[in-house]
Amino acid sequence: MTSSTTSSSSCPYLDTINRTLLDFDFEPSCSITLESSPHIYGCLICGKFFRGKGRQTPAYTHSVTEGHCVYVHLTKGTFWCLPDDYEIDKMEPSLQDIRLALHPTFTTNQVRELDAQNTELVRDLFGRRYLPGYVGLNNLNKTDYLNCVVQALAHVRPLRDFFLLAPNTCQDDDNDVARRMMLSNGDGNDVATAATGSTNGKRKMTSSSTLSSTTTIPYEQFSPIAKCFSLLLRNMWSPNRFKSNVDPHMLVQAVSVASNKRYHVGQQAEAGEFLSWLLHQLHVGVGGAIVQRSSKKKKTKKNKKKSRSGGSIIHETFMGHVEMTTVVTRRKRRGEKAALTMLNEGGRDAAATASSTINDTALLDYDDDDDDRAGSDDEETIERKRQKREILKSLADETIVEEEETVTETQFLQLTLDIPEKPLFKDDDGGLVIPQEPLVNVLRKFDGVSFSDVLAMHQQTTESNEGGTIVSKKRRYKLKTLPNYLILHLSRFKRNGFFVEKNPTIVMFPVKNFDLSSYVFPEGGRREVPTEDQVRAMSTKELKKLLVDYGHGDVANNVIEKNELLQHCLDFVSTSLPDLLADKYDLVANITHDIPAEVGREGTKHNPLEEGSYRCHVQHKATGQWYEMQDLEVRETMPQLIGVSESYILIFERKGAVSSTT
Repeated sequence: MTSSTTSSSSCPYLDTINRTLLDFDFEPSCSITLESSPHIYGCLICGKFFRGKGRQTPAYTHSVTEGHCVYVHLTKGTFWCLPDDYEIDKMEPSLQDIRLALHPTFTTNQVRELDAQNTELVRDLFGRRYLPGYVGLNNLNKTDYLNCVVQALAHVRPLRDFFLLAPNTCQDDDNDVARRMMLSNGDGNDVATAATGSTNGKRKMTSSSTLSSTTTIPYEQFSPIAKCFSLLLRNMWSPNRFKSNVDPHMLVQAVSVASNKRYHVGQQAEAGEFLSWLLHQLHVGVGGAIVQRSSKKKKTKKNKKKSRSGGSIIHETFMGHVEMTTVVTRRKRRGEKAALTMLNEGGRDAAATASSTINDTALLDYDDDDDDRAGSDDEETIERKRQKREILKSLADETIVEEEETVTETQFLQLTLDIPEKPLFKDDDGGLVIPQEPLVNVLRKFDGVSFSDVLAMHQQTTESNEGGTIVSKKRRYKLKTLPNYLILHLSRFKRNGFFVEKNPTIVMFPVKNFDLSSYVFPEGGRREVPTEDQVRAMSTKELKKLLVDYGHGDVANNVIEKNELLQHCLDFVSTSLPDLLADKYDLVANITHDIPAEVGREGTKHNPLEEGSYRCHVQHKATGQWYEMQDLEVRETMPQLIGVSESYILIFERKGAVSSTT
């Protein structure tokens, strides 16, 4: 029988589909041959995956031997009937829920309403209620660090919106047809607005107005990690799930392959290091440029370098700029050349200072006209020359200390903060007295004044390439610009030659209105909010520039009338702009690390990293309720408990930051 498309009414096997056995979270690979290919079909009766649909293929054999006739192409989303080998009509209403569960997609209107109207619980096939976006992730054996990082990033609005809308650039209208049939009694204006263009044969994807300056590669060319991350976020926020939890199996596999099993199932890892690695992989995976930095350094007192970033949603969301001043102190031998130069330039005073044992300053007079031929000198001249050589040798062997200062301006995706050391004293039960430290004290590292000892942190003394031993190396950090979403990594784990130690110090921080203006030193000074009279006096060009500079380019480009543009500018200046310029932040996500009570006490040998577990706190924007997520468990919590937990990673959102779908 030849393959052909047949109407759905002629397929008599649709009532044999068993949705309770369907699970599309796993990697599409054949359960018989274990192959992973673009042509893997899922049996809708038993839920198993098979390769191919032609004769002699596992899917065809399974349909004949087991009598299971309805299959779905796991990549294309098309439905087939085997062994008759015909495609079921894509307009079949009874299959649209399976299509949306296989490949969840979102329109711009739906994404815009996620934070405002996502308040109703939905049910899965088993009757369990869940809130889309606040679902548990299955722990695949010590993958809780990955689950918490994904949960935190899934609530960063620009990043979330970008990956939710990313597949819209490459998919056809099949998903829109399915969604309209599922929501036929809903809003008929819910149409995807993700735009695609053409430039030199390559497509541009702009998922929103805020990201209009971000040009990425098409979704088909995303890296495997970026595709799996996008699919995982769409599954987490989908209201059409067949089960109330999500398995991050595909992302875990992609991470294991890309990291060469550095992050692998059954092996615990630091969430801070993994977050930094994952952000870089996502940046490259969506088409971001890799910045090549030159290894050459100019030997000047102050050497300013400025690296250029490659645009991506990762850099636009998390990247800030910091000025780093490095002061290196070296101890080395002066050398013969420098000693001779010192004698010639400094003369008698320099030599007398260097050699206090010489009483006769007349011997320090250096005469270039002395005759060195044999027999031409008397005993007094010979003695004077010998003493000159001794002085020169003494100056050359003298140890001097030099300081070199280098100023470098660089970018960052997260700021690593050093926590004060844990106390040495124990309590009555043999445990540590856990101290508390405000976050503003920990941030003194970036106040632009305090120096931190680099060698003390690395616990090593290095040999300089320029000669001599580096006895001290200090750095001072000065923040130039902060991103809209600031990631703070509290360095709690330290490794030595024997074991891993964890610093249990509690870092206290505010959940709302965290003011960082005293730590930011922008170029040219801090900008001031224009007054209403100044805004009204601006021209149309100046009004548009004001909106574009602060991420409201969509309003500037879409408004035609000056009166309407002026009203938008006045509203923006009176509401959002003061918060943007004030550098105030609200907490978005908090990742904590907990260890059992007996770990770290005297007489016990435990690895706090291996024995501990991660938890994540995120806030529901519509209701203001905070949720605590630990693998499959999702429960409500109070914000007062978040600020006194053993926080490990903090993600803050700038007040007044523009949502990616506004």
